[in-house]
Amino acid sequence: MATKRIRLTLERIRKLAPPEGKQAIYVFDDDPRCLSVRITPAGAKSFIYSGKLNGVALRITIGSVDTWNLDDARAEARRLQTLMDQGTDPRIEKAEKLAETAAKQEAARQAEQPALEVWQAYVEARRARWSTKHLADHLKVSKEGGELRTRGKRPGESELTLPGILRPLLILPLDQITPERVKAWLQVEAAKRPTHARLAFGLLRAFLNWCADSQEYRQLVHADACPARLAKNELPRKAAKDDCLQREQLPAWFAAVRQLHSPVVSTFLQVALLTGARREELTTLEWSGVDFQWNSLTIADKVEGQRTIPLTPYVKALLQKLKARNDTPPPAHRILNGKRIDNDLANWQPSPWVFSSPTAADGRLQEPRKAHNRALAAAGLPELSIHGLRRSFGTLAEWVECPAGISAQIMGHKPSATAEKHYRRRPLDLLRQWHTKIEGWILEQAGIEQPGDGKQAISLVASV
Repeated sequence: MATKRIRLTLERIRKLAPPEGKQAIYVFDDDPRCLSVRITPAGAKSFIYSGKLNGVALRITIGSVDTWNLDDARAEARRLQTLMDQGTDPRIEKAEKLAETAAKQEAARQAEQPALEVWQAYVEARRARWSTKHLADHLKVSKEGGELRTRGKRPGESELTLPGILRPLLILPLDQITPERVKAWLQVEAAKRPTHARLAFGLLRAFLNWCADSQEYRQLVHADACPARLAKNELPRKAAKDDCLQREQLPAWFAAVRQLHSPVVSTFLQVALLTGARREELTTLEWSGVDFQWNSLTIADKVEGQRTIPLTPYVKALLQKLKARNDTPPPAHRILNGKRIDNDLANWQPSPWVFSSPTAADGRLQEPRKAHNRALAAAGLPELSIHGLRRSFGTLAEWVECPAGISAQIMGHKPSATAEKHYRRRPLDLLRQWHTKIEGWILEQAGIEQPGDGKQAISLVASV
């Protein structure tokens, strides 16, 4: 490394020639003596500060001579020398300033980014803790919309999906989701769809609470944007549902449901009524949980994780038909819009889901309500939710004087009394006797004959 010292001027700097060798040369100023110009073999010229900190030599690049004037470079060299005299490493000071600038830039970026990006991070962080339905609710309320979906079975019957109910809020920056804006949004949505607005409000409130607990977002979020009193004031009072099938409505209900076009939906609705299981417990039922030999169903359970209930004769017959349909390969080809299309039989395999749906993303039944509503309308029956079928099972079971604890265990209700929690462990055989009797009575009221397997069990229960 070659060095020399001169009184630097702009003209002298301009005339400095690149070195002939492979190493850069340094030309030092006479005042301040810590300032130099480095010239590389390629001809690049930069102002350099040279000094010592605790006996260790340091060189710090001030900048190119093309962007720094000589007076500013001298002032910067003197400033760096002052820091060194005070025992401060200028490199650390520079790193701290860069970190501070980066932090300010990141804060500005977060303040400007849509809350939707934070929502997506929230969903990913919580996904493993949520049920399939809870996750689907979050995706639904925040979806973009504008996708083309089939409206009916005829070609050309389609429509664009609407944005999720929370989308208008989530496209705003997080710090713009204020109490006033949430209140205005809730007033509009509560007037149009109060039930969905109640769900969305709860999801939004949980999201904002998560942001308030996050060190990354707590400075941006309005933690008071979704107070409980807002939902109480703006949403209609939530009434307890009491929809339930009456005994005299059973013939019409079964007749309409059994005539549905889809055997999967028809079977699902009948099984929902005859087992009292929750909707998600049935839609996630796999064939591996159906034991036709020992007549049992192992299903997901909201409380215990899973539970095993009896496979009653009529439900068994329904599922056997569905199993045969599920295990039958499709034909070699199909006709679509007048064209013959070959089916991929080489890669075909039966669905693992009992209530399968080839059009669904995960291959299982998603929405049985529309078909159920059509059946109710055809039968002239009042509105009845899918959960109302579960309520109907618990209510109709009382007609056969079934012990409350038995029907509760079949339905997966959490035990409430001390005896139920600690002293009742009913075997599957005992549940089967009563469950078969419940099924037989419901079918009798509907005018449907129960398969022969159930008659013996009914007589055993009657003799108890």
